[in-house]
Amino acid sequence: MNHVTVVICNYNYERYIATAIDSALDQDYPGTRVVVIDDGSTDGSREIIESYGSRLTAIFKPNGGQVSAYNYAVDMLDTEYAIFLDSDDFLYPSAVSEVMRAFSSGEWAKVQFRLDVVDAMGSPTGAYVPNTEPLPNCGRLLMGGWLYPSPPASGNAYRVSALKRVFPVPESSINRYGADFYAIYGVALVGTVASISRSLGGYRVHHAIDSSVAFANSEQLSKAPKAFGMRWAILREIARSRLQLQLPSNFHDFSHEKALFCSSVYRAPLSTRWRWMLRDSHTYFHTILANPFWSMKKKLGTLVLSSLCLVPYTPFSDFVVSYITNPLARRRVAGR
Repeated sequence: MNHVTVVICNYNYERYIATAIDSALDQDYPGTRVVVIDDGSTDGSREIIESYGSRLTAIFKPNGGQVSAYNYAVDMLDTEYAIFLDSDDFLYPSAVSEVMRAFSSGEWAKVQFRLDVVDAMGSPTGAYVPNTEPLPNCGRLLMGGWLYPSPPASGNAYRVSALKRVFPVPESSINRYGADFYAIYGVALVGTVASISRSLGGYRVHHAIDSSVAFANSEQLSKAPKAFGMRWAILREIARSRLQLQLPSNFHDFSHEKALFCSSVYRAPLSTRWRWMLRDSHTYFHTILANPFWSMKKKLGTLVLSSLCLVPYTPFSDFVVSYITNPLARRRVAGR
């Protein structure tokens, strides 16, 4: 039997860590191992982790950030496959079994699966991520600069040999977080990606800066675009030096562009919105019109919605921006 390690990287998430650990221990796949790497937590996480005793492997290290924790984990992994579960997320009981069935169907470098979006209490919101499935040969698209649709960290299972060709990732004061970026996109340069079109876990959204527009937990909306650019530059160097592949200087990604779109026009005067549309919207619209993952219907719908940000009535135009930016805003509308 092939063995799978569920790696849980934790930092100060005492209120969620037990749920993540329980979900990993409750997997119905008998070859599942659980490793928890605590990155120098200062809350009550250590006591909770230690209470599981020999049911898991616990590693307590000084705080170094998510990149440091991933580097440590990849180096010590001795199973054929691994899932990196964020300590505020959780897996459904059959997640590992379904992932392993997918791995057995081909020589995949990664198997990704949908995650249901849940609120801070773990209640379903009705949304899920990602909303689009990529083609298996994601590496070819990356070579053209396109970041393919992927779930957050917890929705990805990796062939460990592929991860070890990408990691370790350089650690620095400005590259402490976003380790899943290198795992998600780096392994796609090593091999093909399989997608499971149903939800196998929960992605918790709990401290968005502005719930009407923000969606990611880890970074402020204004900082995310800059961080993505830095990570792409690091991934390019990893691809060049370790994989002998040349990625383009710039990348294309609608999620990245809509963050820029939102930070530029949300709650902005009408003149600012028009200025953005006339001067700065080229790359945003390129990621819509040239998007290799979207249907024509979705492209046209997004174009129409984006144009509505120019409506003079600010409450309506801001609502349109939040609708485009945050999947939860769309679910709220559907539920009315």
